[in-house]
Order: sequence, then structure tokens, then C-alpha cells
Amino acid sequence: MDLDYLVFIGRFEPFHNGHAAVARHALVRAKKLIFLVGSANTPRTVRNPWTVAERAVMIQSALADVAGRLIVRPLRDHLYNENLWVANVQRTVAEAIQADGGDSGAKIGLIGMSKDASSYYLREFPQWLLVDVQHTESLSATELRAYLLAADGADFQGGLLMLRGNVPEPVFEMLEAFRKNSPAYGQLAAEYRFVEEYKAGWKNAPYPPTFVTTDAVVVHSGHVLLVRRRAEPGKGLWALPGGFVGQDEGLLESCLRELREETRLKIPAPVLKGSLKGRQVFDHPERSLRGRTITHAFHFDFPAGELPAVRGGDDADKARWIPVSEALEMGVKLFEDHLHILEFFLGRG
Repeated sequence: MDLDYLVFIGRFEPFHNGHAAVARHALVRAKKLIFLVGSANTPRTVRNPWTVAERAVMIQSALADVAGRLIVRPLRDHLYNENLWVANVQRTVAEAIQADGGDSGAKIGLIGMSKDASSYYLREFPQWLLVDVQHTESLSATELRAYLLAADGADFQGGLLMLRGNVPEPVFEMLEAFRKNSPAYGQLAAEYRFVEEYKAGWKNAPYPPTFVTTDAVVVHSGHVLLVRRRAEPGKGLWALPGGFVGQDEGLLESCLRELREETRLKIPAPVLKGSLKGRQVFDHPERSLRGRTITHAFHFDFPAGELPAVRGGDDADKARWIPVSEALEMGVKLFEDHLHILEFFLGRG
């Protein structure tokens, strides 16, 4: 062993045989392996069905024979601030080593597979030795999630066999228990069907579509206006008021229309326009399950005054003023990248 610690960054949704092979290779090179479990503090979605705690159990149960050499820590996303994400990785690793009793001179490495453009992060930590492992034979986590969420479909047994063949047995047992017993499974399966049908509706387009939406960040007297989604995707999650841009309207007009339809906010349009404090485009390629969706967010600010009455409408079953401090802690309840949008405008992103 030439390293004290190796760092393995991933979402592990779910932890599969390829991940396990990388982990065991890492433990040949290093005394201990630090798992940084990404997409922490996010809601359950088709892309991220499991909490950090559930994924930690997958990792530890699949590698039970070497559990004493594993360190598992959560790592949240920073979609629009790469420097903040890099700093968070560095800080989390340093804290994990300190908690483990390691010293500042520990030899650290980063392990992973350079498989495609998503592996760019492996080059962002030049202070750590890079251990680039070869691709191992395993279905991708995306394919495995599809088999699980479609497990009650026509090829029921075939899907389960593919899962069993590509994840460690303890993980398969967890996935089966999740499918049979978790209330979250039914909603995720429904969301999966919705997304697949939505994408199928565009399959005959001459090129992959790019959707344009708007979102309203309305801040009033230390509160931000949020709506609870009525339907898939993200049914039951809280979101910024917003929606798709109509063919005959500009971006700001679209934002004001969606705001009015979803919240019944009575502030006149000229007053809202006069309170416009900022605007920003949010375009992470994976920000929406429905496909490539670019949103234009508008920040309206009212520093003081009584909160106007609001109520849910259109695609929202509820509208509510939420204290800003509370909204910034609602990551597991917020739709898509709306936490990141809030952080951008409210100074924490």
C-alpha cells in the first residue's frame, strides 16, 4: 500500500458490481477508502431514488468484510459553482481524515474511471495522486434504475434477473425490500412512467428538443414564495412558481403569467416589474428529468411590508410564503435545481 487514503466520488444510485470492483482495487492501494456520496440533500427522484443513509448502507453491506477500512461521507451538489464544489470535496476529505485520526501529511489519492465527459472532475484535484481504473463489466446505474422502476412491467422477471446479476447480493436484497415495502417506490415508478412517456412524445422530432421555461423568485419581507407541485414530475415537492414559455410571449411576460396562475398573487404587473432585482439563466444539462430544459429566473424583491395573500392554482396545489432561512434548508423537498437558484439570488451559491 502506497497511500493512506483513496477518495472515491460517486452517486452510487445504486451501488453496483462496478463500484464494488473499484472499491476493492482501491483497498489494495490504500489503507482506507473515503466514499463521497454525491447528490446529498436532494429529494427522491428517478435519477436519485435513495438517500445518502440508504446508499451508505448499500456500500457497507456490500463490503462488509472490509467495513473497518471504509469512511462514508455525504457530498452535496453545487451545479452552478464548480469552485464551491471542489472546495467542499477538499474540506470533507480533510474533516474525514482528521476524524479518523490521520495527520495533515497523509498520502491521499483519488480513484475513478475516465469513461466520458462526466469524469472531468478527476482532473480537478492535482494535489492528489490519480488512480485511473479500467472499466469493469457492469450495467450502468442508469440502466439498473430503469430495470428497478419498471420491475412491475411486462418483463418483470427479466428486470429482476438483470438487477441481481449486476449488484452485490446485499444490495439486491435492499432493492427488493425497497420495491416491495417502501411507500416511495410507487411514486418513483409513476414518475419513471411519466418521464418515459413524455420523452416518447418527442422521439419523432427531427432533433432532440430544448425546452425553455421561466421561474419567479419572489422575496417579500424575508420570505420567498413557493408552490407545491400537483403532478409529475416532482409531485408533492416545493418549487418556484414557473413553467414553459408560450409561443407568443416574452420571457418576463411568461414569468409573470406563470406567477399569477400558480399563486394568485395580486401584486400588479407594473409593481412587480419595478421590483425586479435580477435575472439569470440556469442551464445545467441534467437539471430536468424531462430533457434539456433551460430556465430564465427573475428575482423580485420587496424588502418590507405585509405578506400578500396567495393560494395554489393551475399546476400547484398550494402556495405559501416560506421564511428565507427555512427555504434554504429545504433541499430534500425542493424540485429540480430550485435550491441552487435560490442560493444564487439569496447570496449563498
